[in-house]
Amino acid sequence: METDKWIEEGYKMAMEYAPKLVMAILIWIIGNIIFSRILKIVKKIMEKRDYDISLRKFLANMLYWTFKIILILVVLGTLGIETTSFAAVLASVGLAVGLALQGSLSNFAGGVLILIFKPFKIGDWIEAQGLSGTVKEIGIINTTLNTFGNQLAIIPNGKLSNDNIVNYSAEETRRENITAGISYDSDIKKAKEILLDIVTSNEKVLKTPEPQVMVAELADSSVNLSLRYWATNANFWDCRWYVIEEMKHRFDAEGIEIPYPHQVEIQKQG
Repeated sequence: METDKWIEEGYKMAMEYAPKLVMAILIWIIGNIIFSRILKIVKKIMEKRDYDISLRKFLANMLYWTFKIILILVVLGTLGIETTSFAAVLASVGLAVGLALQGSLSNFAGGVLILIFKPFKIGDWIEAQGLSGTVKEIGIINTTLNTFGNQLAIIPNGKLSNDNIVNYSAEETRRENITAGISYDSDIKKAKEILLDIVTSNEKVLKTPEPQVMVAELADSSVNLSLRYWATNANFWDCRWYVIEEMKHRFDAEGIEIPYPHQVEIQKQG
């Protein structure tokens, strides 16, 4: 009799839980199939939009584990297991981790934004957070610059994504504006002709847009001329250094005075 009772109880349990078990298995299998296809589509979209490979891997892993956790909770709920406590524990753990890693999460979010919107890329020369240099690496947490003096500068992505960024490499060409101060006694027209000749005779200076020289300011001790010209990023600094040096040589040769502060020594009568 005892054996028959156990068999009867087992039969009842099997009849009660078998449909739930079958349903849970079907949900697990179908859910994984659907998610695999969704994940493939998401990966293709990220590839087409040329997301950084490290960002693609991170987002794919995050999406994968998020789905797995949700699917496990759904399966447990289908089996009749109470999942409210699990959800509460996960929420508490997430909150605790978020508070403990608040700064890191801010940097992480900034890194994701930078990798998605791409205000700059590796190899660009940028200026941000009081630093300037060539972008060496874009990480999830930090961005690394190689400065002009060959120092390594590490900037947290949280600050970088929430402040001004100047990307000098974003465009193929750049405009330079050099101020040349001449004395009030010098010939303005002649000085302008010299400056224009310096840039138009240099093959590295672009002819379009056309270089310009204009009187920018009548200062206290000088007439300030503004020389504006365009050059490619590759030739920008060569052009600037050439123009400044050649301007001094040509002004001296043509008698154009560049004013500078004079000290007058007053000798006391004894």
